[in-house]
Amino acid sequence: MPRRRPVVTTPPTTNRLVLGCMGLGGPWDAESYAAADVEAAERAVEAALDSGVTAFDHADIYGRGKAEAVFGEVLTRHPSLRARIDIQTKCGIVLARDDRPGLYDLRGPSIVRRVEESLIRLRTDVLDTLLLHRPDPLADPEDVANALHSLHEQGLVRRFGVSNMSAPQIARLQAHLSLPLAVDQLEMSLARRDWLEDGVLVNTPASAANGFPGGTVEHCLAHGITLQAWAPLAQGRFTGRQETKEEHATADLVARLAEAKDTTPETIVLWWLQHHPARVVPVIGTTSPTRIRSCADAATADPRLTHEEWYDLWITARGLPLP
Repeated sequence: MPRRRPVVTTPPTTNRLVLGCMGLGGPWDAESYAAADVEAAERAVEAALDSGVTAFDHADIYGRGKAEAVFGEVLTRHPSLRARIDIQTKCGIVLARDDRPGLYDLRGPSIVRRVEESLIRLRTDVLDTLLLHRPDPLADPEDVANALHSLHEQGLVRRFGVSNMSAPQIARLQAHLSLPLAVDQLEMSLARRDWLEDGVLVNTPASAANGFPGGTVEHCLAHGITLQAWAPLAQGRFTGRQETKEEHATADLVARLAEAKDTTPETIVLWWLQHHPARVVPVIGTTSPTRIRSCADAATADPRLTHEEWYDLWITARGLPLP
C-alpha cells in the first residue's frame, strides 16, 4: 500500500481544461501494455503541458487499469512532474467479466480498496480528486461518506466529487459529508445540450421529453460545485465528421468563427461550454498530440464569444428556434 501522508486540504482547482486519459494504455483487454503505449502516453502528457493543461482525468476501469498504469510510468520517468499537475480518478464501475455483467459498487470498503489500487498504478501517494463514477442504487450514503472521510484523513485523497449524478443524489451524499463535494462530471457539449435546454423548456410541451434531471446545473452553481464536461468535442461532430444537416451547418459556423478569431474549431466548441456562467471545465478525451494542441486556447484564454455568437451556435446546433 502507498505511503500515507498528513491530511492536506486544498481548494478546488482552477483548471480551464482537463485531459481525459481513457484512451491511454492500449486496447481494453487483459493483455499487458507495451513500451509503445507508455511512449504514446508520454507524448500526450507533453502535448497537454505544452498547451497549458495540467489536470488529468482517469478512472480505474480505463483500459482495465492500464491507463492509470502507463501514466504512472510517465510519472516515474519524470519525477518532478507530479508536483506540477492535478490527478483525478474515478471508481465505482465494475466491468463485465466472463459471464458476469457489469455493475456498480460504491460500498465503503470497495471504494477504499480501489483507491489504494489506483494509487499503486499511478505511482503516487495522493490523489488530488476522487470522483464516484456512477450512482450505485444500493449505496448507503453514510457508508460512502465514512469511506471518503477515511481516505481524506489518511491523506490519500484531497478532494471529492461525483460523476453522472443529479442534484438530489449530490445533496443526499453531501448531507453525510463534512467535506464539500467539488465536482460533478456530466456529458455536455454542443451535441449533448439537455443540461442547457432543461432551463429554457420549462412550461413547454418539449420539457417532458428532455430527460435531464432538473435543477442539477443550478444546484452546482449554488454550491460551488465545478461542472466538468466529458465528451465536450462531441466526437468531432463539429470539427471533423458531420452526419446531419444541423451538424454540417454548425461545423460551417464553427469554422467561420475560428477563422475570424484566429483560433481552432476545437477551441470554439470548447469556448461555447466555457462561456456558460457555470464556467464548465471540458475534459477532452483525445490522445492525439496534434488535437490536444488544437485546444490550447481553451486552456489558456478566456472565451472570446459574444452573446450573439454563443446563441448562434446553440440555435444552429439544435436546428430549431428557441421557444
